[in-house]
Amino acid sequence: MGTVVLSIDAELAWGFHDRPDPPRERIAAARPGWSRLLSILEEFSIPATWAIVGHLFLEECDGTHAEHPGSPDWFARDPGGSAGEHDDWFGPDLVRAVRDADVDHEIACHGFSHVEFGNRETSRETAVAEVEASIEAAASMGVELRSFVFPRNRVGHRDVLAAYGFRSYRGVRPDQWFDAVPMRRTGKLLDAAVVRSAPPLVSPTVDEYGLVNLPASLDLFGFEGIARSLLEPTVGDPVVRQAKAGIDRALESEGVCHLWLHPNNLLAERDSDRLRTVLSHLAARRERSSLAVETMRTVSERVDLPDAYRAVQ
Repeated sequence: MGTVVLSIDAELAWGFHDRPDPPRERIAAARPGWSRLLSILEEFSIPATWAIVGHLFLEECDGTHAEHPGSPDWFARDPGGSAGEHDDWFGPDLVRAVRDADVDHEIACHGFSHVEFGNRETSRETAVAEVEASIEAAASMGVELRSFVFPRNRVGHRDVLAAYGFRSYRGVRPDQWFDAVPMRRTGKLLDAAVVRSAPPLVSPTVDEYGLVNLPASLDLFGFEGIARSLLEPTVGDPVVRQAKAGIDRALESEGVCHLWLHPNNLLAERDSDRLRTVLSHLAARRERSSLAVETMRTVSERVDLPDAYRAVQ
């Protein structure tokens, strides 16, 4: 019997502040989507790992962050001020809602300002600043950060995470057959409509830094736009089918089905319906079996570390 993990990349405006033309619709959807997602998780008693951008813990800031290596250019869009003035850039109320929820969620780290750790231009100094600022901001709310989700899934500077006491991170999804074909998008569409392969189950492994790598299995909103609109009326929602297949595979064998999404994915009612359908299926399977639904932290705590890393952890 396996495990299902749900991780959430919670960013508000920070997820797009470095883009030339940030998607206004998704930024506007981020706050209501966060609350709706929390409510749906509560409805089905599903714990999740909420990887939250560290700046969202703040009640106020000066907008410059002069001590950060990326200042001032990196924070050019940061309006500064207080949470009451700029709620796209601050989210202490949202963080508290997760922390104080009846469901035992994990609060994890998504960087302080959504720096891509795997970008060649991101120095170790910047990674250290992102981690230190996140830990400090989380501590102000009594939160200890032990899991990390890399912004845009760009893995890098894992040694920094290990040095600051992190236990696990979400690694990249294993390749599937359509990743190797020249026309990947066409292959992905063919897989969704005809092949209908289940997402991979993953196994937590310990890397060379003593961190537990828990790769992703399926992005719950990785199949959108025209392709989704074309397939839904004819073959149904392909992501719902994939998610259910992954959950059912976890029932039958060892491994982790690691699902993930953003709150700002919940743009319309059909998006909430997709999530509710997936979580309803998960809750029903859990109720009728010994299927575990865990956070990244609880999974990583069950992984035996080599003796060389035990003292650090």
